[in-house]
Amino acid sequence: MDLEIFREYCLSKLAAIESTPFGEDVLVFKVAGKIFALAPLDEVPATANLKCDPDLALELRDRYEQIRPGYHMNKKHWNTVELDSGIPDTELRKMIDHSYELVVKSLPKGQRKRL
Repeated sequence: MDLEIFREYCLSKLAAIESTPFGEDVLVFKVAGKIFALAPLDEVPATANLKCDPDLALELRDRYEQIRPGYHMNKKHWNTVELDSGIPDTELRKMIDHSYELVVKSLPKGQRKRL
């Protein structure tokens, strides 16, 4: 999955927005003000940080050498994923979905209802 497809998929999520609060070279994707994905624009190969359940994070790191603990993030709850390095696009979409859903589930009930 290239970075542009990753970006489009993140923005297709309900109420997802893109911003650059950490500088022009890092895309940040949020829902209700909370980050569910980050993608640095200058990484080769292209990578993204995705939120992940801690047990699943370990399982994915064991399954794919292209997934490692989240760079500059809480390594228990975030993975850094190489986007265009052999992980099937369907698996990457599942990881994005999972990250988005974790953030939505953590929102107060009222905010979830408004989504």
